[in-house]
Amino acid sequence: MTAAVRGEDEASLRVLIERSSELKGELVAFAQGARFDRWLTPLLLEAAGPERRLDEAEAVRITDHFILRYRLPDGTTVVDRFVAGRQDLAEFDRETLLGWRDPVEGVFEIRHKDGDAVVLLNLIDDLEYRTYSNVGRAAFRGMSKGGFLHACLVPVHSADGAWLISGAMSHYPKSSATEIARAALQLAASNPSLVFRNPAKAEQGWESMRADRAAFIEFCGSDELVLPPAEAEEKLNSYYRHRQEAAVAENPDRTRGGRLPGPAFPAFELPAELADSDTVGVIYDEVDGLNFYADYGMLRDLFAEPALAGRRPYQDVLRAYLREESIAPLPIRRLAAAHPETVDAVFRKLLRKPGFTWGEHGEELLRRRKPWYYESEPHPGVSVIGERLGELAAGTGRPKFSRAPRAPRRPGRP
Repeated sequence: MTAAVRGEDEASLRVLIERSSELKGELVAFAQGARFDRWLTPLLLEAAGPERRLDEAEAVRITDHFILRYRLPDGTTVVDRFVAGRQDLAEFDRETLLGWRDPVEGVFEIRHKDGDAVVLLNLIDDLEYRTYSNVGRAAFRGMSKGGFLHACLVPVHSADGAWLISGAMSHYPKSSATEIARAALQLAASNPSLVFRNPAKAEQGWESMRADRAAFIEFCGSDELVLPPAEAEEKLNSYYRHRQEAAVAENPDRTRGGRLPGPAFPAFELPAELADSDTVGVIYDEVDGLNFYADYGMLRDLFAEPALAGRRPYQDVLRAYLREESIAPLPIRRLAAAHPETVDAVFRKLLRKPGFTWGEHGEELLRRRKPWYYESEPHPGVSVIGERLGELAAGTGRPKFSRAPRAPRRPGRP
């Protein structure tokens, strides 16, 4: 590439970044208007805590997340509403704004600076991002190779491979590597979709999950368990202990002295919202991964004996399973498949629709009640951690695996 061509490309990129900055300013002003106060203000107050203290950077980060990713009651985002209400927007501006609905949140290592940009390695998805700021290279002053950033990035529309800082960014020196690695691991485990922006990590995750599921079935005798909470917790701890011992036996050099953590530190603990359930369902599905369901025993009894559909507690459980966004279609699909002779009667009673049949109307019901599940491709329930993050976290270049079961919620609770 000649210097003249390179100069034209850089000038064009600066124009795109300037326009992105203008659009972002308009978008922020729109989001801070009275129409969104009922949703944004509680988020800020919650972050401020009882002392009502919230630093500017955190407020900017929360507001940015609200604008780009927060789902309003009708399922749209602030960006969607802004674009829908601005008929004067050029098509290019519309595409720019809508492209921001899929930002990249991550913990980044600074690879090097290149003109107005910094090249960042995302420790979460193990991909590099050529990143700019709408204030130019001054935004990266004082940052050096090997340092770290916690930031959110959005694409610069029509500029392939160019990304823009969105909202606040936090800079950390190279000496913070241990703390940064810990934060990145927690983020990857709590939000595995961030890892799977990298297709290679997604495929590795599926392979690892398939192997783990096979081991779970061999150990437990099934991919589905229904147990009291204490027994479910004990069973999962026994399984994780078994897997840990098997891993040490295969790679004794990776565990110093061959010692394992003591029993006072269980690998798994049920969240409080499941602890007071009569039963907990544990399902390790080949697609949806490892999931936990409160009062699953009641639901299973309902499908086995449809006469129970006339009782309010059983109706409430099934309604909660249909309503709750934290519960995928998986448990209802499983029970419908296991009880084909009774599933129609159960739903006819619940929905008060005498003509309902699961074969004809079941999938339509699930799609209507749980549209979020069908809007995106499924991700593996095991996150594969990249080589660089593995080095920072454990002093080794070997990849790590992080289990990421779906966050459970007790049916019927907010």
